[in-house]
This record gives sequence, C-alpha cells and structure tokens, in this order.
Amino acid sequence: MSRISGFIAGVLFGMGLLLAGMANPAKVLGFLDLAGQWDPSLGLVMVGAIGVALLPMAWARRHGVAVLGGKMQLPDRRDVDRRLVGGSLLFGVGWGLAGVCPGPALVLLPAGYWQAWLFVVAMLAGMALFQWIETHRRH
Repeated sequence: MSRISGFIAGVLFGMGLLLAGMANPAKVLGFLDLAGQWDPSLGLVMVGAIGVALLPMAWARRHGVAVLGGKMQLPDRRDVDRRLVGGSLLFGVGWGLAGVCPGPALVLLPAGYWQAWLFVVAMLAGMALFQWIETHRRH
C-alpha cells in the first residue's frame, strides 16, 4: 500500500510541477531574474504550496506514526551551520544556472530533454561525491 500511495503522490507532485510551470526552465529563470523581466507567478505557486503544507505538517509534528502506519521521519535539527548555508548556496546557484531543481528535472526526463538528463547525471554525481566526502570525513 505504501508503494502505491508513494507512486500516486509522485504522479500528483509531477503533475503539479507541470501545471504550475515549475518544470519550465524559462519560467523559472524569469522568476529568478529580479533585475529584468521578472515573473512573480512562481512565487505565488510557492506561497500556495506552503499554505497547503501547513496543516499536514502540523499534524505530522503531533503524531509519531504516518497515516499509512509507517514511522514519521521529520528532521530534528533546527540549527543553521556552514554545511546548511553552503548546500543552500550551491542549490541556489545550480537552480539559477539551469532553471531546474531536482523534482522538475525528474519530471522532464521522460520528455527527452537532454538538459534534464545532464542535470540528473550531475546531481547524482554530486550526491555520490558528497557520500564519498562524508565517508572519508568521519574516518
């Protein structure tokens, strides 16, 4: 049941990204271009997404078990450190250069955009590099 619900949630998320224009790099870059032809519509999408998530997140914080019975896995750290700031900056620079972040990149893969494939390969390489650094940092 959890795989089916995960699949359905993923499909709904992907459809939402497409409908909102979040999978369109030109629209995303227009949102990020504050000095040029700024397009604030994605900001409205983000505010709407935060609004929709408020009630489920409040519910999740009060319960230790998910709706389908699995253990609730919410982050417990709230501090801001160098790694969080650095990762956020790296994410933002990548988003600004490509006009795509991980979710929309995965949505664009089946459409055959070579840029999405390049982005996903680079993202996976970055994840592998991070794991390698973390493994060697701990030893």
